[in-house]
Amino acid sequence: MKKQLLTLLTIILTINGYSQIIFEKGYYINNSDQKTECLIKNIDWKNNPTQFEYKLTENSSTEKANIATIKEFGIYNVSKYIRSNVKIDRSEENINDLSYDKNPIFKEEQLFLKVLIEGKANLYFYEDGNLVRFFYNVSNSPIKQLIYKSYHASNFKIGKNNRFRQQLWIDLKCPHFTMNKFENIDYRKKDLTSFFIKYNECNNHEFVNFAQKQQKEKKDVFNLSIRAGLNHSSLSIQNTISNSQNVDFDHEFEFRFGIEAELILPFNKNKWALLIEPTYQHYKSEDYIQINSFNWGKLTASANYQSIEIPIGIRHYFHLNDNSKIFANISYTPGITINSSIDFSRPNSSKPQNTLEIKTGPNIDLGAGYKFKNKYSLELRYHTDRDILNDYSLWQSDYKTVSVIFGYTLF
Repeated sequence: MKKQLLTLLTIILTINGYSQIIFEKGYYINNSDQKTECLIKNIDWKNNPTQFEYKLTENSSTEKANIATIKEFGIYNVSKYIRSNVKIDRSEENINDLSYDKNPIFKEEQLFLKVLIEGKANLYFYEDGNLVRFFYNVSNSPIKQLIYKSYHASNFKIGKNNRFRQQLWIDLKCPHFTMNKFENIDYRKKDLTSFFIKYNECNNHEFVNFAQKQQKEKKDVFNLSIRAGLNHSSLSIQNTISNSQNVDFDHEFEFRFGIEAELILPFNKNKWALLIEPTYQHYKSEDYIQINSFNWGKLTASANYQSIEIPIGIRHYFHLNDNSKIFANISYTPGITINSSIDFSRPNSSKPQNTLEIKTGPNIDLGAGYKFKNKYSLELRYHTDRDILNDYSLWQSDYKTVSVIFGYTLF
């Protein structure tokens, strides 16, 4: 079963490149100002790209274009990028790498800038790893970076260079704007897009809100689901001194129930998600051990294992169409044991002769499944082997589980 599930996961991972949502209607403009309608591979770039893949028609081969030959490209109703030679400050914001100089250190680079607001005043966005920068221009003026920088100030304090507020005050005037309005703007997408919208509205100028279009693409960022299913579990225990106490318990089918919280990450077309799924599971089985030929040498071994497992993991979706997608996930799973033990007792005895307390350890879970209309899901999950008697030096255990899980997303 383990090999079969791993093979299934491998197959699923190989089909990512064939997802039907990859190529979407768009265009590009080359260095000769020639506009070409095409289909662009939309991977919802987290970092601003330097190249992209496109097809001229559905059936044509895939081609690549890069920043050296393309002045502008866009995906209709989704996003737009323009090429620009700009001065950018790449100063670190990590507290351990801050400079003692509050002034930006500019370097001229050629970048694809993501358009957030396009109107009389334009707002652009650039992201590269942990680096986030905003750029702007008014009418046809040169594009400039909005300046923000953290730095080491005196007395071990962190200073903030918020010169971007002064830039906005000087270049984006409106009779209704007060100084207090500028002082309350933070260097973040929400605040800046809101300000540029109000500026364009104040000047009665039409504008396009690409940030809003992009936000619509990132709906349903949080999902809460009920997850019920069936576990197929087995347990074997071995005593390192006496083989006569070894037990192979039966394979049992038991119900499981959990609640899954899923956070969709805001890039790569909502294909990645973080998840946590507190789940109750219960395994119960009984077997007999014949120590010798006499009846008094017979023992009953009873396993009663209850736990709250808490898988914490990451999931990747592969969209098939608007209603269907498959997924694969991997989780690190610690657990909390509840009144669990393995008891050895003689026939007709009300008290166990020996009791082993079960304390579960963590393990890794691998899963693959299908989701329909973002509501219904079916998953097959393999749980790696777990030692539930790791507190006993003379005992070893091997607990194995495969789960079939049905899910219903509440919201």
